[in-house]
Formats: sequence, structure tokens, C-alpha cells
Amino acid sequence: MAEPGDNRSVNQLAAETASLEEHFQGWGEVVLLADRTLRWEKPWFPAAIMGAVSFLFLMIYYLDPSVLSGVSCFVMCLCLADYLVPTLAPRIFGSNTWTTEQQQRLHEICSNLVKTRRRIIGWWKRLFVLKEEKPKMYFMSMITALAFIAWIGQQVHNLFLTYIIVSFVLLLPGLNKHGIITKFVGMGKREINKLLKQKEKKNE
Repeated sequence: MAEPGDNRSVNQLAAETASLEEHFQGWGEVVLLADRTLRWEKPWFPAAIMGAVSFLFLMIYYLDPSVLSGVSCFVMCLCLADYLVPTLAPRIFGSNTWTTEQQQRLHEICSNLVKTRRRIIGWWKRLFVLKEEKPKMYFMSMITALAFIAWIGQQVHNLFLTYIIVSFVLLLPGLNKHGIITKFVGMGKREINKLLKQKEKKNE
């Protein structure tokens, strides 16, 4: 028998998913196209993603805009997309081509986005729980992590570092779907286990 708290959580998840679907009204075809691209449904999609990201960052490097100009242009592009996409999408993709399967996939995407947002909020809350319960560990962990990030920032050019982060984030869904991340994590675990076994043998 399901607990009342579980039912409340499920209902809240469904409500948040439905709300996000409403926000994506008029963006359905674009969201599904982005989903297919990010999940590498065709072999050339990774190259297309990297080509688009590389072109964008080369333009930023060439134009060298100030922070204020860059933020203004980014927000302006978002505003244009918010206005033009719902208007042009039906003309490009066709207004009568939306199917039940596409609606189901959009629902799955919205559900996954809501779950991801919940995980991030959960991690953030756990960080504050750690601060309350183990302040010394929290302090040392934060100082060490931030010092390491600051060191990385000093070693690598800001734009190149941003390029690497954006590329990784955009490639992450495809890497996950095709099992590449699982493969490398498994390889890492095997290597760690080998090292631990070798260390145990030396200690015997």
C-alpha cells in the first residue's frame, strides 16, 4: 500500500510536469528536434553539435564582446526565440503533424527535466544539511573545492573553459544514452579495484 507522502510526491511531480508542458506550448516540435539531436539519433549529430558550438565560440572569440554586450545579445536572442518559435514552428513542421507518440515523448522529456531539477534541489539541500550537522567537514570541503576551481580558472582561459563545459553538457545526453559514460565508469572501477588488490597483496 502506497504511503500518503508517496502519493503527494507523485501528484506534485505530475502537476509540475503538466505545468512545464504548458510552458512548452508551441515549442513541441523544437523540443523534440533538440531531444533527438542531443541523444544522437543519427551518427552525424555529435559532429553537428560540436560544429555549432565551435562556430559560436569562434564568433565570440573573434568579436570579443564585453560582458554587458554578451549578456544583452544572449537575452535578446532568447526574447526573439520566445516570440518567433511559436509563430514559425507550425509553418515549418506543419500544424497537423503532432501525434500521440510525440505528445508522449514530450511528456517524458518534461518529466525528466522536473526530476533533474528536483535532484539538483535535493543536492543543494543536502549541502545545507551537511553545513548544519558537520560544519567543519562542510567548511573544508567547500574551501578545497573552490580553491581547486579557482586554480583551474587560472590555468585555463575563461572562454576555452566555458567551451569545454558547454560541449560536455550538450554531449552528455548522447554519451549517457549510448552507454559511453557507463563504459568508462566501469573501466575506472575495474582499474581502482586492481590497484586496491595489488596494494592488499603488498601489505600481506
